[in-house]
This record gives sequence, C-alpha cells and structure tokens, in this order.
Amino acid sequence: MEMNYRSVCWHLLKCPLFCLVTLFIVFVPYTNAQERFSDAVGPVPVEEVTVITPLVVPYITWGGEAALFHANGGLTTRPGTIMAELGMNLKLVPGDNFQQQVRDYLAGKSPFLRGTFRMIAQASEAAGKNALTKPVVFGQLTWSAGDHFVGRSNIRKISDLRGKKIAIQKGGPHVGMLYDILKTARLSKSQVEIVWVDELTGANGPAERFRNDATIAGCFVITPDMIGLTGGPENTGTGAEGTVKGASVVVSTATLSRSIADVYACRKDFYEAYKPFVERFFAGYLKGAEEVVALKKTYEASGSAKYTELLTMMQNIYGKEVLPTLEEDAHGLIADCTFVGQPGNIAFFNDPSNTITGFEGFNKAGLDMAVNWGFARQRYALIPSDLDFNSPTFKSLLKTTVTAPAQLKQTRFKKETVRAEIESFNEDAVLDEKTLISFTIQFDANQDTFSDTKYQEEFDRVVELASKYGNAAIAIKGHSDPSRTLSVLVKTGLQTGILKRTGTRGSYKYFMNGKAFSLEDTANLIRLIQQKKFDDGSNIESPYQVMRAALKLSEQRGQAVKQAIIVYARRKNARIDPDQIVPVGLGIKEPVIAKPTSPAEAAENRRVEFALIKVSAEAVAVSDFDF
Repeated sequence: MEMNYRSVCWHLLKCPLFCLVTLFIVFVPYTNAQERFSDAVGPVPVEEVTVITPLVVPYITWGGEAALFHANGGLTTRPGTIMAELGMNLKLVPGDNFQQQVRDYLAGKSPFLRGTFRMIAQASEAAGKNALTKPVVFGQLTWSAGDHFVGRSNIRKISDLRGKKIAIQKGGPHVGMLYDILKTARLSKSQVEIVWVDELTGANGPAERFRNDATIAGCFVITPDMIGLTGGPENTGTGAEGTVKGASVVVSTATLSRSIADVYACRKDFYEAYKPFVERFFAGYLKGAEEVVALKKTYEASGSAKYTELLTMMQNIYGKEVLPTLEEDAHGLIADCTFVGQPGNIAFFNDPSNTITGFEGFNKAGLDMAVNWGFARQRYALIPSDLDFNSPTFKSLLKTTVTAPAQLKQTRFKKETVRAEIESFNEDAVLDEKTLISFTIQFDANQDTFSDTKYQEEFDRVVELASKYGNAAIAIKGHSDPSRTLSVLVKTGLQTGILKRTGTRGSYKYFMNGKAFSLEDTANLIRLIQQKKFDDGSNIESPYQVMRAALKLSEQRGQAVKQAIIVYARRKNARIDPDQIVPVGLGIKEPVIAKPTSPAEAAENRRVEFALIKVSAEAVAVSDFDF
C-alpha cells in the first residue's frame, strides 16, 4: 500500500473539529498564490532559545517520524531509550502547521524546523533575514516515495503540460515536485496555468477540483486521492466507482525519487552554541531509523511485537482518525518513506559529486523556486551541516556507516532487468506509454563519435534526469535513415518482378501482387523485409542485409552516446549509475520522414533520442537505506 503523511489528511477530514481548526488556522495564512512566506508568518520578534530541558522538537505526520518516536519512547523522553541514553530530554510537539513552526522558531520556542527541503526554502527569507535564525540544515531523514501527479487522457508525457491547468495545494509538499516536473519539461511557470487550492485533500483539495472541473488537465495528490481518481498506481480510471475516465498516474515520487527530501534545520545561534547536543540528537534519530528498519523487516517476514508496539504508539500520537488501522495505515505510513541513514547523509552533505540531489543542488533549486515563484523577494541561502558523521558519536552508535563518499553504492539498477523491460516495452509498442519526456540530438552521416563540446547541453540534461528520477531509466534510442534500405528494396523488387512501377520520376506509384504498395508504410516494409520477400538468393546486396546494417549502426551510435555521457559525467565528477542508461538500436523502425526526398529530410532521420522511461520496482536493487 502506498501512503505517506500527505495521505493522512484524507482520514483527518473525518474529524469535524480538525476540519474547523485546519480551515481557520492552517490554510487561511495563504490568501493568494504569490503571497510571500514572510507575510503568511506575520511579524514575530526574534528571541533566544532559553528552555532546553526539555527541548521542544516539532514533528509532522510522516512515516519518517517513527524513528524519532521509537528513539524517544513517545512524545516525552522515556528512561532507557536511545535519546535518554544520549542525555536528551525532549518534548515532541505537532508541526504540520509549518507557518506556526516558523513563528515558534523565530520566537525561540524551538531551535528546530522540521519539513521538506523545499518547504524550508520557502521560509528561507522569513528565517534567514536575522543572523541568529539563519537555518542550518543539519540532517536528512528520508526521501518520499508516494506522492503523485495524475493527468487526464491527454497528459501522458510531462511535455504535454504546456498550456494546461494544474491543480495543487498552496505552499504544500507538492510545490517542489511541480517545480522539478516543469524543469524536466523545460517549461516555465508562466507556460502552465496553476490552480491553487487551500487544502491537500477533501472537498477543497486538488482531487475534487480535478474531478469536478474538466478543464483541469492534472493534479498533485496523495495516495488515497490517487486511488480514488485512477483505481491504482498502474490503472486508468474508467469512470466507475468514482474514478475519472482516462485519468492515470503520470509520475510519482516512486519514480521522481529525489524530489521530496525531508530534513531537520536548526537556528544558527543555537547550532553554534550547542553543536555537540545537535550531533547527539541526530545520531539518536539515525539509530532510531536503523532499529525501525530492522523491526519492519522482521515484522514483514514473521511478525514483531516490538514493531506492533511502535505502530500502536504512532496511532496513539496521530489519533485513530488519522491512522485507523495498524497494518494498512500505520505500517503503510512507514513503508511509504525511504530512510537514508548515515550513508545517505554522507551522500547528501559530503559527496562532491552529488551536485544535483545533494545539499548544494537542493539549496540552489529551492532558492530559485522561492524567488522565482514569489515566496521570497531575496535569496537567503540555507547553511549546510558540518556535522562529522564519522565522529565517535555516530560511529559508536550506528551499525550501517560509510567513512567517505567513495564507499557509497554507485549502482542501483539491475542491468539485465532494466534492459529486458525496455526491450520488451519496445517489442510491445508500449515504450511511448512508459516515456515521461524525450528529446533528440542529430548527427552526420556515418558519424560514430559524439563530442560533449557539441552536445554538452543535452549531456547535462541526461545527468540531471538520472539524478532526480532515481528510479527511472534513460533509454538512448538510436535511429537510422531508411533511404538506403528503400533504394535497395526498390531496385531488387523491380529486378525480381515482385514490385511493379508506373509514372515518372518524382511521382512513381508502386504495386505488389496487383495492389498499391506504399514506401511510407514503414511497419509493413520492415515486416516484408524480415520475411525476405524481396530476396531471391542472387542479390549481391539485399534489403534485409541493408536494414540489418542500419540496425547495427543505430545500436553502435546509442552505445557510443552512452559511453560519451559516462565519460563526461565522470570528468565533471557527477554521480551516475551506468546501468540506469540503456542504449537501444531501432534502426529504420521510427523514421521522422518515412520516405525522404532530399538530403535535408534524410538528415532528420539520423538522430539519437533520449527517453526517460518508467520501469518496475523490480529493476531497482533493494537496500536498507536509500542513498
């Protein structure tokens, strides 16, 4: 079951009191889409954090908090727990109202902010104007894997969004996801029409706007709403049982797996004064994550009383209106997040090759979004963690650690599984259905090398897509021009009498077995050539041989482009998994112009197409911590 903290609002709507409080406290501050975050927060005098025993720590409704609850023993620190053994005395408080979190942060009630990276980036101006409260992002907790963009039948690729209406909650966790998707499609905010709604789910949420307004082409939703609209992540709505006919998941964070990063941030003054304290706190969280992951695996294999106790604790903290069941809801909440552990924090903060989905990449993208989309007027950079994740505090406590970025796993994909899936998609003519975005590069006749000087923009784009879409593959589809194959086919067909021709040059008409024969029907031509219909055994050069040569050339070009990208990425010190990139030779199968009549038209067919492809979960290697 896919579920995350965004999804629990579906259960919250069952509680009338929560609905009233939420409508008037959580959502009212956002009166319009372009309101600055500072204005939503309002004027708050900056005060020092004076109470640290107990220390107030906000939590949100999200599976990643299971590690904190487990490490602390509940909302207050219990004796004998991980946090107690580390000398912590914590008071955990609800933080789903992020504007109130920021108010408490400025007012000195808590030194911590807890949210997604892009949520904290939206607050960068409000929190960063004062030198005392500049946010230090000191730890990453998890990646999200269960948020969805659902589109109607006319939205099958991300590029289809140009000029379309999109429904999304104001200032919520999906705003950063939308930013990433538009960037993928090379679309600006002005090239789509954003329909901002007040709530994440329910009567005033994106799903209901999508359901009731046929002009809205897509919406960002949580898992229960996604299922309600489509029938499931792999399904297409039929119009029955409340689904929307033709609606399907275009992309989710199961594929766009490096979009929503959950993090902790700390006030700069507190961080500098109490850095050892912050280090112990985060080490305690990571230890809690290790134990939760182990308990979860045991629970899924044979059951675990301790894990059931944790699920019950979460149900008690969030309430049964939020988590009605332990198995589906509480366990589903944990299962929908991917913990990163100590290795993930090494990757996020310390790996110089992680330029896109590490701290610096997120910081730049978050501030770009904050300023360009009107959440802030000026850029106030967030400060990266300088915690030593290899200090005795971490190394003596944790079982799963790496010492340096060089020890991080560089391959995540199962090479043969990815290739087999893409090749089967191609054979079944469903490759386009699995394609999120595609773009091409052209090349000269007989070209077999690809310079990153000439193709740098495209190579950079491939590296970025591979980083952000951590669970998608990139197919490099090599194409060949069919001109030579057509020429030999006509020549041999006429010589053997299989083809008949009438008319004059430039207006020839061809016939086969007394019926009109089209040189532009590529699929039929390939079928006949594969059956060797034009070969009588005496051909010095047969259409079949020429077509096979074109296929081999397209395969070689795809492989050459892949190798050039890998060399380019490594020279730039950029992280890339070679097995995520799969060259596929298509030969003359998909020409832009089926029967070229000039060198210029033939040149359009000589191309390499990059396609971002959704693959199954089985194509990605499973690990305890996703980094």
